[in-house]
Amino acid sequence: MTRPVETELPLLVDAPSEEAESRGRRFRKRYLLVLLIPIFMFTGAVVGLYFQPPALQKFYALTGLQPGGGSSTPIALPPDIELPKDMVETMLPTDVVGLARLMPRGDVAVVAAPYGSSDARVSEVLVAVGDRVERGAPLAHLDNRAALESAVLLAQANLAVRQASLLQTRSAVQASRDEAQATLEQARGTYRQVQATLVRTEELMARGVSTSVTLENARTAAQEAALAVARAEATLARFASTEIDDQPDVAVAARNVEAAEAELARSEHDLARGIVVAPISGTILDIHATPGQRPLAEGFMEMGAISQMMAEVEVYQDRIAKVQAGQPVELVANAIGRTLHGTIESIGLTVGRQGLVSDDVAANTDARVIRVVVALDGPSSEIASRFTNLEVIARIDTGAGGRATE
Repeated sequence: MTRPVETELPLLVDAPSEEAESRGRRFRKRYLLVLLIPIFMFTGAVVGLYFQPPALQKFYALTGLQPGGGSSTPIALPPDIELPKDMVETMLPTDVVGLARLMPRGDVAVVAAPYGSSDARVSEVLVAVGDRVERGAPLAHLDNRAALESAVLLAQANLAVRQASLLQTRSAVQASRDEAQATLEQARGTYRQVQATLVRTEELMARGVSTSVTLENARTAAQEAALAVARAEATLARFASTEIDDQPDVAVAARNVEAAEAELARSEHDLARGIVVAPISGTILDIHATPGQRPLAEGFMEMGAISQMMAEVEVYQDRIAKVQAGQPVELVANAIGRTLHGTIESIGLTVGRQGLVSDDVAANTDARVIRVVVALDGPSSEIASRFTNLEVIARIDTGAGGRATE
């Protein structure tokens, strides 16, 4: 029996082909290129910001961006606002652009509830939005007005009583003084008569015609008459002053009248707590409370002098050096659909945080700005009077000169 012959089969191993090796090298190059693209883009951006070619410099001058490359502000600041197309076309490199809001002259006046009105509520609104009112005119009544009016009526009645008491006291003092004067005259007349009787009695006594008893009675009557005169003079001395108002009783009654007048004045002043009045002359812009509601803490109404409209522009602190009073300003807003014009009236003296923010989510909301007030011309003011607090874009023509600010 023969054994089968065992044969060994060779293990075949495929060696990498040249094509596969070529594909691997191409893949590694592509991967390396993908990694290098962000590095090249970042490097190009840095070079473009700090070492700008002429074309990029013109772009910055046109758009108002701040260039780098050795300037005092080495990082270019993107604008926070999107400029209208017509404004961009007419913009000059020297122009200063900023956000602004339209406002009446003196800004919007907030009408608050009267001081001391506590929890009083609105009972009646006397004006409507758009009404023109003068300073001090009543705008609304509060529900505490009836109680305060009652206090005024009570004070008026009390004053009338005190005034009547003063008249009564003055009349009584005058009558008492006249009576004392009459009593004194009567006592003096009696004294003169008694003295004459005493003299005759003494003469008769000397001739032996009269008795000693009659003489003694005459002397007693004379003494009583003298005492009556002294008593009448003392009574009249209480009215030593010739002016009736200087008498003590009259002076006390007069002081009571003054106290009643002060009480009436206080109650009338308290009545102001039930009436909301206009703090300035202007137009009612908004009403925040209706009858039955308590006036809001932030104000009951808003009003302003819209006959002369202004604009408050926020200018970046690094651009304010170009701005001067008297320079022309152009204001644009899509809501108006027209361009407004004005001139710079005043420039703020303090640097504050930006208050107006554009719709750009990437806008710089912590910028430091100076507020510039612009007075609108007549036609522009008439248009802007219907858009208080509207946000607009202001372009200041700094190349037009202006007068220097103090």
